[in-house]
Amino acid sequence: MTAVHVVLPGDIDDPANPSGGNAYDRHVCDGLAALGWTVREHQVPGSWPDPGDRERAALGALLGGLPDGATALLDGLVASTVPEVLAAHAARLRLVVLVHLPIEGEAERRALATATVVVATSEWTRRRLLERYPLDPDRVAVAPPGVEPAPVAPATPGGTRLLCVAAVTAVKGHDVLATALAEVADLGWTCDWVGPLDRDPAFVDRVRRRLTGAGLADRVRLSGPRAGAAVAAAYAGADLLVLPSRRETYGMVVTEALARGVPVLAADTGGLPATLGRAPGGDRPGLLVPPEDAGATAAALRRWLTDPGLRGRLRRAARQRRDTLTGWSVTVDRLATALKEATPA
Repeated sequence: MTAVHVVLPGDIDDPANPSGGNAYDRHVCDGLAALGWTVREHQVPGSWPDPGDRERAALGALLGGLPDGATALLDGLVASTVPEVLAAHAARLRLVVLVHLPIEGEAERRALATATVVVATSEWTRRRLLERYPLDPDRVAVAPPGVEPAPVAPATPGGTRLLCVAAVTAVKGHDVLATALAEVADLGWTCDWVGPLDRDPAFVDRVRRRLTGAGLADRVRLSGPRAGAAVAAAYAGADLLVLPSRRETYGMVVTEALARGVPVLAADTGGLPATLGRAPGGDRPGLLVPPEDAGATAAALRRWLTDPGLRGRLRRAARQRRDTLTGWSVTVDRLATALKEATPA
């Protein structure tokens, strides 16, 4: 039986702090166990990726307690800024770093250099890492997220139920979305913002003021984080997912929407175009706009809300794209292959 020690952020199962990275980690831990791996989880509390001395020491002690030759899979949020901690154990452990979001800097370069294998969660991330760092391409694998099957969401005729699922932060572009929504205030719609509100309180306050000033406080609902059945219900009640991120390596919320046949309006950045993908016939199951462009986002929203033909085409494409999505078993198989390559026979 093959064993792996998985080093995870301390909030992986915290329903108040949902994230794509945490969901990914939980799926792969459970999936590896289902394949027969012995999975030993080690959760490390702390302010990752900006740990203090205490967190660094705790991680060092954890790695120091693992037996010689053990395989350790480390979430990149934990591993990418502590190269000196990893280097102290790299000669006797098989370190595998799972990179959800490149941090891009000297610390990450040195951290990834200690790894036997690096696993990226998207092709875009793999390319970015290889462009930035002198890594051997043969030891940089890809295991994109999967998605759980879900029923097709019932669509309303006017497509007026908009949804944004993301922590309310500048990186996710909620300020861009607020400005765009103000430009289409003459049309009928509501927009639910589902995601943590405590990552950047000052930013949240500014966006709330912008919404209030535009008279949208009653139409844009900042509902905070949801998990499980509650977030599934949010997708099921949506006509269009809107994701105006400034930066996104994959965008798991896109496939969560597509799994329900819900089209997507997203920023054309990072891995989002590939995640949105195309239906088998070549049609996009949504719209792409330049990042940080509120005017283009507003124009796309206006098209969606006023053009029944466009809504019909995008909905058909989304339902066709739904049939091409892969489940988490594919992700786990790819990660297991990478771990086997790092694990001595």
